[in-house]
Amino acid sequence: MSEHIAGKSIIVTGAASGFGRLVSEKLAAKGALLTCVDIDADGLQAVAADIGERGGKAQAVAADVTRMGDMRDLARRAVEAHGAIDVMINNAGTMPLAFFADHDTAFEAWDRCIDINFKGVLHGTLAVYDQMMAQGRGHVINLSSIYGNHPVMGAAVYGATKSAVNFLSESLRVEARGKIKVTVIKPTGVPVTGLSATVVNQAAGLGILAHNMAEFTQMVMAMQDGTFPAERLDADNIDYASLAPEHIADAIVHAIDQPWGVSIAEVTVRAAGDYFIL
Repeated sequence: MSEHIAGKSIIVTGAASGFGRLVSEKLAAKGALLTCVDIDADGLQAVAADIGERGGKAQAVAADVTRMGDMRDLARRAVEAHGAIDVMINNAGTMPLAFFADHDTAFEAWDRCIDINFKGVLHGTLAVYDQMMAQGRGHVINLSSIYGNHPVMGAAVYGATKSAVNFLSESLRVEARGKIKVTVIKPTGVPVTGLSATVVNQAAGLGILAHNMAEFTQMVMAMQDGTFPAERLDADNIDYASLAPEHIADAIVHAIDQPWGVSIAEVTVRAAGDYFIL
């Protein structure tokens, strides 16, 4: 059991599969009391059941992060089940990279991106704010991206939502006056996460990859067909090229696994051999 995680009431959005599930499992293994949230009710039940079979504690709450009422309800249920809300992880997200010229095909995905990536984070934060302030302590962890650091072509909407998350997060930290810790996690390229499936135009990666676009594409294709050098997929190798999701999850666990008085404000996680992304 971790000294600073065991017994904490933690909410994870987007927890039914992929990265959200991985984070939930890692935290449950360290003794956290999980409230797993997603719109996929069946997937959530499977995650909670699996955690329970491994000796962890997790409840599944089907909710849509784009609906404020859903988020308030899940916060209430987290308190009812675990007596508090210590940590809120706003993980749910989508990445519809596309150019402005793609607007006919990209608009609906962009609209949903704004609802999930920004409004979803806002809703999750507001849902736990009063409870955390009343407790006198809390921790909000928001998943951002290096795309939020500066504007690039092909990521106007996605990058804007992540930049907004950065702004929102820092404002929360200042206004909470030391009662709510805020951590922003900024992953770089992680080709194997579910986010890549939400890209509208694969060519839109050009904005952040620039002259490395062709080499990055070749790497992804080689990973898919099993021809990419195994040593470059070894995290113990300095030339580790493609970050695995568990390393981002470990960064989140590390941010939580701190004394209440220590706040890790911002973490950028990349593979040491990832020289593709600007």
